[in-house]
Amino acid sequence: MKFEVRDVPPRSAWALEQAGIHPLLARLYAARGVQAADELDPALARLLPPADLLGAAQAATLLADAIAAGERLCIVADYDCDGATACAVALRGLRALGAAHVGYLVPNRVVDGYGLTPPIAERVAASGAQVLITVDNGIASVEGVARARALGLKVLVTDHHLPGAELPQADVIVNPNQPGCSFESKALAGVGVMFYVLLALRAELRARGVFDNATQPKLDTLLPLVALGTVADVVPLDANNRRLVAQGLARIRAGQMPAGVQALITAAGREARKASTFDFGFALGPRINAAGRLADMTLGIELLATDDAARADELARQLDAINRERREIEGGMREQAMQIAEGLLDPEAEPPAALAVFDPDFHEGVVGIVAARLKERWHRPTFVFAASGAPGKEHELKGSGRSIAGFHLRDALDLIAKRHPGVLLRFGGHAMAAGCTLAEDQFDTFEQALQQVAAEWLDAATLTQRLATDGALPREARRADVADELQQAVWGQGFAAPVFSEELVVLSQRLVADKHLALKLRHQGEPVDGMWFGHTEPLPARAHLAFRLELDEWQGQRRVRLLIEGLATG
Repeated sequence: MKFEVRDVPPRSAWALEQAGIHPLLARLYAARGVQAADELDPALARLLPPADLLGAAQAATLLADAIAAGERLCIVADYDCDGATACAVALRGLRALGAAHVGYLVPNRVVDGYGLTPPIAERVAASGAQVLITVDNGIASVEGVARARALGLKVLVTDHHLPGAELPQADVIVNPNQPGCSFESKALAGVGVMFYVLLALRAELRARGVFDNATQPKLDTLLPLVALGTVADVVPLDANNRRLVAQGLARIRAGQMPAGVQALITAAGREARKASTFDFGFALGPRINAAGRLADMTLGIELLATDDAARADELARQLDAINRERREIEGGMREQAMQIAEGLLDPEAEPPAALAVFDPDFHEGVVGIVAARLKERWHRPTFVFAASGAPGKEHELKGSGRSIAGFHLRDALDLIAKRHPGVLLRFGGHAMAAGCTLAEDQFDTFEQALQQVAAEWLDAATLTQRLATDGALPREARRADVADELQQAVWGQGFAAPVFSEELVVLSQRLVADKHLALKLRHQGEPVDGMWFGHTEPLPARAHLAFRLELDEWQGQRRVRLLIEGLATG
């Protein structure tokens, strides 16, 4: 692994310091592209206006008319955390704004597949709904939208995924990534798009005299859900997304959150007053996602939509149990996938430019997680496949891929589809994560095609694993208050949490639970504790390490320690 120290523009760092920002934070923010302190202002007034989001005003008109007519609305959600939070935001927001009849339907990952399909549209129509609203899906559902319209449904698509060559013929589409949309933040998550639609709807109802500024419903109560879905979906945290997340975190820390969020925090053994983006990404989000992977995302949506604390606690406990099961399945699959991948690799040579792994015993609900683990292990674009569990689809494989910087996964699938017509039955996704379906007898063809594209697109420099760091940690910054401030800040995709790097003296080291390395280190002449989770190989007496600064609290004592992220080699 090679460390690359981020560049710190001196003028930006100086401007931030002059605005009163701690020198270390000024350096960190400047290295992440922040040029002025107002970019860090989390005030709601600084959010991009809904009027700039193409389709939001038309969506507001459609929904306001439907509410006035007493029409039945049905939300079609995705089965991940973004989809679940977007659905809960839509349910809560629409009801608060006067919709009397709002239901939802979430496809089953195994039986229904992804998005608004024609059968899903038929189920919505059979439910008696007159307006169909997609959240976190729909931009690729050309056939599903057409079927819904043919059945007489009005269709509003709210999504954030990249559109294909053909847009669905919905009544209204709200998606910052659709052609012609000038909204500055292309990184809105699905839950963020739905929140913006509700802001536009409230403005429309206000213009119609339904309520005024003093009596209008407060939508900021939805921000904890918006923050959770935004972080869990790993969308880039640009300035607008950071404001949404910061506002949601502030409310959670103040104890102002839906019952389901509080129940999730309790089930995860966390504290609301110390909530962080790390909690969203690694504690709350996985528990919601587990429902969509192994069970039914209805559990997650019901949890986030309920105001009954006892019901929320019960559902959170169920999700916690499902997540434990997910971890067990993932652990077994990961070990098996590692063995398969190692069997494909020549120990005397570099790994191939891309990996594709399949085993009949894999569970399709966790292939994405396992693909991410293999990608981290070998730093290669990786697909993991499982046999489809859908009735009549037993000979199909469902795959999930994770990529590395410099290899656009969806574009790679598109090229494979063009070069080998018929191999991919379906595909979609983003640069770093994508999914596809193929016939089982086409796996070898797909693997060879993926290898070919990767060999063409990737060079040795791209295939070398690199870790961006923030250089040395000043000795005076190794304090509890600094660590606390770092943990309280908003970090995430595209705005990475600080990782420092420098040579440290290893005073002692020991294994904990046979899988973690506990360390005593000397940092700039002073002793400090360290921990490298999931690492068992001993370190040399002096090591160039990458680490995070963590505030550890144990039995009332607050102390800082270094969490090791990597060892520089070569």
